Amino acid sequence: MSDYYKSLRDYNIFKPGQSGGFKISRSKIDLFKECPRCFYMDCRLGVSRPPGFPFTLNSAVDKLLKKEFDTHRVAQTSHPLMEEYGIDAVPFQDKRIDEWRDTRRGIQFVHEPTNLLIMGAIDDIWVNPKGELHIVDYKATSKAGEVNLDADWQIGYKRQMEVYQWLFRQNGFNVSDTGYFVYCNGRTDTEAFDKKIEFNISVIPYKGDDSWVEGAILDIKKCLEKETIPDMASDCDYCNYRKSAAQESYKFTKKKK
Repeated sequence: MSDYYKSLRDYNIFKPGQSGGFKISRSKIDLFKECPRCFYMDCRLGVSRPPGFPFTLNSAVDKLLKKEFDTHRVAQTSHPLMEEYGIDAVPFQDKRIDEWRDTRRGIQFVHEPTNLLIMGAIDDIWVNPKGELHIVDYKATSKAGEVNLDADWQIGYKRQMEVYQWLFRQNGFNVSDTGYFVYCNGRTDTEAFDKKIEFNISVIPYKGDDSWVEGAILDIKKCLEKETIPDMASDCDYCNYRKSAAQESYKFTKKKK
């Protein structure tokens, strides 16, 4: 058994009727929206989806962008990208910025109707002259053509932004509907590698609508309290794999007998 699955014995599993607030991260909300069955298996039974490989290059881009924007945060000046895209804002200065970025802490809010502790870790926040906060998320990829938010799978990016907007509003901040994705696209059209990757960087505005978040949290609590496993989502690759593997294993075992 791998160390990953051995660690499940210490997994944070929801127990119906528990008194303490159960932590639900932004990614768990997205998991619930993708497939309630996978969410239930994770948060009630402690069997999560296999982990993906770490995107270490993306992490390097993320870290370097934070360093860049933090320089302007201290000076309270606009980053050149803001000026290039006509965004009248500066990085938001707050002593809690490192806490909000920490995946173990993030920005948190106890949702009283469900007693669920909702949390998420942001990449950045900008503030405009009106005092409105713009939630900012960094993304990195390498693809031909211009980057955008048009693909069906990018609904997860949009939900991510909207959960962050909801969290900051619940914490009393004045949050603009408009958030920004700082999208870094690695170039493959250069003549040589020359020990470096060059990026085209785009800033893509997104007008969020967090009106769905409250209902999702209520549905999540109902799901967690159930004593039956929810049906699988028809388009869930993980559930379809488990189902197919179980069926073929059963047929193979039956044939052997």
